[in-house]
Amino acid sequence: METKGRFHEAEHLGEHGGGKHTVEVTVNEQAVKLQGKTATGAEIKSAAIAQGVAIQQNFVLQEELANGTSRIIGDNDEVHLREHLRFTAIAPDDNS
Repeated sequence: METKGRFHEAEHLGEHGGGKHTVEVTVNEQAVKLQGKTATGAEIKSAAIAQGVAIQQNFVLQEELANGTSRIIGDNDEVHLREHLRFTAIAPDDNS
C-alpha cells in the first residue's frame, strides 16, 4: 500500500517525532509547517514543495544561522525542529 506522496508528507514527518509536534519554519522566506521533532533535509524540501514553495527536490538546502552564516543540510541529514528555523533552497547550478 504505497500512499507516501508529497501530500502525505506531514503525516510522514510525524513518524520521526513520535507525536503531533508541529513547528513553523521558513524556506525561501515562505512559512512551512512541519510535524515531528526531527526531519531530514529531503523531508523539509518535500514539505516545502507540498506547501507551495517554488523549489525542487534536487535543490541545495541551507540552514541560516543566527551568526549570519549558513550550513548545508544534506538530504539524509537530520535537523532538530524548532520554531523560527530559517532555510534557503537554491538550484544546484546557482553560483551566487
